[in-house]
Amino acid sequence: MSRIVTTENSRPLAVVTVTYSPGEHLAAFLDSVAEGYSGETLTVLADNGSTDGVPEEATRVRSDVEFLPTGGNLGYGRGMNAGVRALQERKEQELIDGEFLLLSNPDVTFDPGAIDTLVECARRWPDAAAVGPRIDLGDGTTYPSARAVPTMRNGIGHALFADLWPGNPWSAAYRDDADMETERAAGWLSGSCLLVRWEALEAVGGFDERYFMYMEDVDLGDRFARAGYRNVYCPDAVIRHDQGHSTKTRGATMLPAHHASAYRFQADRHPAWWQAPLRGLLRVGLAVRARAMVAASRR
Repeated sequence: MSRIVTTENSRPLAVVTVTYSPGEHLAAFLDSVAEGYSGETLTVLADNGSTDGVPEEATRVRSDVEFLPTGGNLGYGRGMNAGVRALQERKEQELIDGEFLLLSNPDVTFDPGAIDTLVECARRWPDAAAVGPRIDLGDGTTYPSARAVPTMRNGIGHALFADLWPGNPWSAAYRDDADMETERAAGWLSGSCLLVRWEALEAVGGFDERYFMYMEDVDLGDRFARAGYRNVYCPDAVIRHDQGHSTKTRGATMLPAHHASAYRFQADRHPAWWQAPLRGLLRVGLAVRARAMVAASRR
């Protein structure tokens, strides 16, 4: 049974999810939001060009769901920002909770009371910009969703040796998953589900829209930390995630996007003129790796 969590004047908690032909996942997601939170919610579906009609149907049958067409496939970060902007006026008019906002993929489901637990955790950490749940992958394993911010060295080592030498030290540092049982601060949290403080999201300007997909959550967590906030992992709040369902059949498209985002993240953090050779080597290395992985996925 969900625990009772009092929000600001009991106003609805805003939820934003980015949809792209979500299929059967969306109904399960919306049902679980109601199970995961004891109060009212308002969910905005920032739709990046769905063709299955599912998001539109959800708004016809659910009074607490709104459809927001973004105008095309803008990517995850831009879609999320569009959904947040659509809620801004209602936040200023105090029609929705002005303290917290839930950002989530539509292919997750919340265990009963999970969102309440995230809110409780956020209140234990008043300097937390974002709080993330334990992500159950459905087979009893926990996804390493609370990690250290990747360094250039760990990122390169992980890219080169993850498949050949699974236990290598660079991948271990990159995943930072030695302790997934303890409530703790982390460098960044998986963007598949985040309870964020409105004031923190506004302070950093939301997601960096230069990222089409991947690494936008790493970048957001790092910018939260640079702005003086924390990212907190809350293992008592549990969600289930059909990880990557929307990209399983589009590896040839998504793999280059992943590598391009990895380059942008590191290049932004190594901007000096004398680091140009390092940026050049990184760009070439990631491009070669992306081509090799695309070829392997096609085979």
